[in-house]
Amino acid sequence: MKYSKINTLTGWACFFIAATTYILTLDRTVSFWDCGEFIASAYKMQVVHQPGAPIVSMVQKLFSTLALGNSSLVAYFMNLSSALASAATIMFLFWTITALSRKIVAKSETEIGLSKSISIIGAGLVGALAFAFSDSFWFSAVEAEVYAMSSLCTAIVIWGILKWETVADEPRSDRWLLFVAYMIGLSIGVHLLNLLAIPAVIFIYYFKKAVAPSWQSTLKIFIIAIAVLAFVQFGIIQYLISFAAKFDFLFVNTMGLSFGSGILCFAVLIIGGLTYGLRYAVLKRNRPLQLSFLFIVLLIFGYSSFALLIIRAHAKPNLNNTDPENAFNFLSYVNRSQYGDRPLLFGENFNSEKIDIKETGKLYRKGETQYESAGTKSDYVYRDKTLVPRMYSDKAEHVDFYKSWMGFDDNHKPSLMDNLNYMFSFQVGQMYMRYFMWNFVGRQDNRDGQHGGSRGAWMSGVKPIDSLHLGNQENLPPSITENKAYNRFFFLPLIIGLIGVVWHFKRNQKDAGVLALLFVFTGVAIVVYLNSVPNEPRERDYAYVGSFYTFAIWIGLGVFGLKDWIFKKLSPVSASIFASVIALAAPVIMLQQGWDDHDRSESHLARDISINYLKSCAPNAILFTYGDNDTFPLWYAQEVEHVRPDVRIVNLSLFTADWYIDGMLKKSNDSAPLPLTLKPGQYVAGTRDIMYYQDYKIAQSIELKEIVDVLLSDHDEDKVTMSDGSKYNVLPTKNLKISVNAKEVLDTGTVPLEDAGKIAKTMEWTYNEDYVTKGTLALFDILANNNWKRPIYFSNAMPTSQYIGLDKYLYSEGLNLRLLPLKPEVSDEQQQELVNVKPLYNNLMSLYEYGNIKNANYLDRQSADDANMFANMFNSLMAKLISEGKFTEGKKVADRYFEVIPNRFQSMYQLASTFFLTENLYRLNDVQRANQLIHKSADYMGKELTYLADVSISKNHLASEREVQFYMRFLGQLVVLTQNYKQPELSKRLEKQYNELLSRFSPFVNG
Repeated sequence: MKYSKINTLTGWACFFIAATTYILTLDRTVSFWDCGEFIASAYKMQVVHQPGAPIVSMVQKLFSTLALGNSSLVAYFMNLSSALASAATIMFLFWTITALSRKIVAKSETEIGLSKSISIIGAGLVGALAFAFSDSFWFSAVEAEVYAMSSLCTAIVIWGILKWETVADEPRSDRWLLFVAYMIGLSIGVHLLNLLAIPAVIFIYYFKKAVAPSWQSTLKIFIIAIAVLAFVQFGIIQYLISFAAKFDFLFVNTMGLSFGSGILCFAVLIIGGLTYGLRYAVLKRNRPLQLSFLFIVLLIFGYSSFALLIIRAHAKPNLNNTDPENAFNFLSYVNRSQYGDRPLLFGENFNSEKIDIKETGKLYRKGETQYESAGTKSDYVYRDKTLVPRMYSDKAEHVDFYKSWMGFDDNHKPSLMDNLNYMFSFQVGQMYMRYFMWNFVGRQDNRDGQHGGSRGAWMSGVKPIDSLHLGNQENLPPSITENKAYNRFFFLPLIIGLIGVVWHFKRNQKDAGVLALLFVFTGVAIVVYLNSVPNEPRERDYAYVGSFYTFAIWIGLGVFGLKDWIFKKLSPVSASIFASVIALAAPVIMLQQGWDDHDRSESHLARDISINYLKSCAPNAILFTYGDNDTFPLWYAQEVEHVRPDVRIVNLSLFTADWYIDGMLKKSNDSAPLPLTLKPGQYVAGTRDIMYYQDYKIAQSIELKEIVDVLLSDHDEDKVTMSDGSKYNVLPTKNLKISVNAKEVLDTGTVPLEDAGKIAKTMEWTYNEDYVTKGTLALFDILANNNWKRPIYFSNAMPTSQYIGLDKYLYSEGLNLRLLPLKPEVSDEQQQELVNVKPLYNNLMSLYEYGNIKNANYLDRQSADDANMFANMFNSLMAKLISEGKFTEGKKVADRYFEVIPNRFQSMYQLASTFFLTENLYRLNDVQRANQLIHKSADYMGKELTYLADVSISKNHLASEREVQFYMRFLGQLVVLTQNYKQPELSKRLEKQYNELLSRFSPFVNG
């Protein structure tokens, strides 16, 4: 069989191996984070968050038709699109590796004998399968996110330019270049990460065409490549839209023409200019110029996929992020304006002194007949700035992290060297190299390791090396050994990849240099460009998959290094076979170790928890949410599976945007508009974006309706004058109240008749911030004008600061807290979690589904946290029932707990909830189960503390101080608990254990 046929068939074999793996481990329904939004948006062709992914939406919509009307299967088939896209990525990666290999070992197919054929195919298999089973890529392959399709676009672009290279001297070969240009254009509608392949494409073209490239010419090409990348990123994607918006502004506001007339004129000019330029290049027979114009045309043609978002925005769908139906909104959308700017090459430090504010631009919005001012963009002016600012955020949590990581005191001003040190140690080291090592060396666990320390780290399985890296690793605790993400590759993929790097540079420096460029641009360059802040909501390894893709090519080429250097004494055929088989051990061990923590086929918590949120609301409710995971899965449940379409989901982090408030004033599914009195002119962009608190020394609480009136007032007497003469509304007091009409409360069923005596005459509280955002103003408006007609809930998962000080009126019903006008049960100083017993009991015992968390093979970090959240709900309910003397019901709740909550400790926080469960069991006189949990908890904490003591001693400083304090505190509380409930022998044993462990940590505590 000819090599070309073997190459084609083996590429397809890689596709089927990868596809089978991903389909078997596929998430069967919606996942956490952005997946719910993407599925909901694709299903109804709605507008996702900035900067959009229209190609992904179209492909996912196509796959959703395979559900044949069964809405519960829609998510599965959209997930399947990611699985197949990922499998196709592996196929094209295989062909990329074999193309690079063949260039080096054979000039033509006739030179490919059995030995070379085995080596080339072996290299392709090893590299492609190593990437297929790599941690970060596999994670994205089994959920409906953009990164699977993004990787496919990158793989096709690299394969396409190599395809051109093989036929570059043939007639019509340039069609492959045009194919590559079009794929890059289309990839803009998937994810902007794909643009980072442009420099590699340019260098492959240059090295093919250049007769004798020198370092000077190579440097020039590098500068050109950066310029082209910048031209596409800024010139085409951003400034093209910016100029269109300015044209429309001119035509509408100056010439009095209709909206869109300027855009149409600009489009005619662009099309005419490109047509003229292309015609000129053809007539002058200028091939490079002709190709350049064709590239631009195809890039724009691919970019035109974003027209879908504009078209759908005009339809005003339920999910309509930024409402990009006009030029200025669309410009804001593609510029990712809602995420703000970050300094790159020159800027402030976290403690730079602010001395002024300067205007940096004007904002516009679409009015009735013309574009209107929406305020200005402004930046602070700082007294001192630095080159390469890496520690720039002045948020308290970020400042604390900078100081802790770098060891700064409160007065230290970071220098250039400090910023570079932080960049290399944290941004590159902790937030990139750690991810790289996860994929090719091994992983310790699935815990968040952004803060450093002994958790969330890379781990090889080679204990002497791991001990150098992490401290003594002889007594690994159950939080590591029982964690499904405890993956040990023993450095094998990394070593083979490094062999491949060295072999590649020795045999073909040009191609190796191109791969090195791609590796840097899709890895470290992203780190430098993004300049991310610490304490991200989750690990961001998926952003660097392009560099892992590149390294996988070198893992494949490592087969040749093994053949030439390790097995060189064998016959060529034997050396090729041995090298391929030995190298295949890398993807095999990656598959074996990674399967259990990538298998999502058994857990469906994201779907169940989203349905729980909605079904536990009273009819026609308003549910306030805040983050991704208490919002996006709920959007999926409503938009796709049509669960409780009467509930209005209001995301408070989006509520500050005028386009979002616009959507809240419309009917959505079966939900009526929100009870808002706000008029568009009172909340449009640039109006009442933020209103500060100014103490007017008002002693008594003020009716919330009056506060809303003051904040919405256009009278000068209700505003304060700023230093520049402008006038702004302010919050005059934080002491707020809502008068309660008991009849309305009872008539609407907010409070049952038997609790009528508990209804408060007024709800009084203290607002908890020093400013009011537009979103908070809208929330005030709802609370002031709802009159208990619609039940109001807050998600239990949001930061307590979002409750605006209403905590003593928020009663837990499980996942949601319901706003109830009841007399406070305790004083503010004694504030405890308030429980609405009847609905909470019904929800936990009958209504809620638990996503199979009890029996699922693997729980990701979010699912583990949610398992602990459920455990806390059970404990709160049990404690309340016991306090009311309802022991029978309390025992039933305990039984239900053991039915649905995982036996294994998913995190140290679940150990804390187990402590409270144990206390409840003692109070229920269930001594046997309580003692079993005591033994289990003490054993777990003993192993964890022994490990932390070993690490501390080996490093000569206290490791993971927070964990040590946590475990020691709860171990000590177990001693007291067992004493209180008359378990003397158990208490003595625990006390002995506590003292022994304390003695191991005492040198560090005393120091």
